[in-house]
Amino acid sequence: MTDLAISTPAVRQRGSEWQRIWNVVRLHFVNIGTTIAVPSMIMGLIFLANLAIWAIIRASLAPGDRTDFSEGMQWSGSTFYIFVYMLVVAVQAISATFPFALGLSTTRRDYYLGTAASFILLSAGYAVALTLLSLLEEATNGWGLGGRMFVTNYFSDGPVLERFFVFFAVMLFFFFVGSIFASVWMRWRAYGVIVLGVLLAALLLGAMLLIGVTGSWGAVGDWLVSNRALGVAWWSLLPTALSAVAGFFLLRRVTPRN
Repeated sequence: MTDLAISTPAVRQRGSEWQRIWNVVRLHFVNIGTTIAVPSMIMGLIFLANLAIWAIIRASLAPGDRTDFSEGMQWSGSTFYIFVYMLVVAVQAISATFPFALGLSTTRRDYYLGTAASFILLSAGYAVALTLLSLLEEATNGWGLGGRMFVTNYFSDGPVLERFFVFFAVMLFFFFVGSIFASVWMRWRAYGVIVLGVLLAALLLGAMLLIGVTGSWGAVGDWLVSNRALGVAWWSLLPTALSAVAGFFLLRRVTPRN
C-alpha cells in the first residue's frame, strides 16, 4: 500500500507531462495550412510543371530518341524544394506558437519536446507520401512520359524501406536546422538570422576551399558513391541531433516578444 501511495503521484505527474507535450503537438497541427497544405500545393504545382515539360519534350522527339530522353530524366532536383521548405516551416511554426504556448504556462522543455515530436510526425508523414509517389511513378513508367521526379538515381531508387528512411532522415535534418534559425529569430530577430546565415555560409565555403586546396574532391565523391543515399542519410542523423540539441538550448533563453 505504501509503495502504491508513493508511486501514484509520480504516475500522475508523468501523465500530466505527457499531456502537456501532446498539447504542444496539437497546437502545431491547428494551422495545417502552414505545415501541410501550402508545401503540398507548391509541390503539386511543381509536379504539374514537370509533366508539361516532359510532355512537350517527348512530343518533339522522334520515337527512337525517346529512350535517351528517359535516361536523361533519371536525374531530377524537383523534390529538393519540399525538404528546404521544411526549414521555413520550422521557423514559422515555432515563431507562431512559442509565445502562445508560454502564455498558457507551458514550460520551454515541454514546448520543445512537443515541437520535436511534431517534426518527427511531419517527417514521417511526408516520407510516407513521397515513398508512395515514388512507387506510383515507377509503376506508371514516369507517369506515362518517362520522366522522374520522386525516383532519382542518386536519391530514392532503392527498396521501399530505404526510400522511406532517406526521405524521413532528410526531412528531420531540415526541420531541426530550422529550429536553430527559429530560436535565433525569436531571440535576436533579423540581425541574428543574418549573422547565423553568414557564419554558416562562411563555414561551408571554408570547407569547400579546404577540400579544393587539399585536392580531396575525389575522396568526397568516392565517399558519396560508396555510402549511397542510405549511408548519407544515416550520417545526416548526427548533424540533425546536434541541431536539435542546439535549438533546445537556444530556445531556453528566449523571451517571447511581440
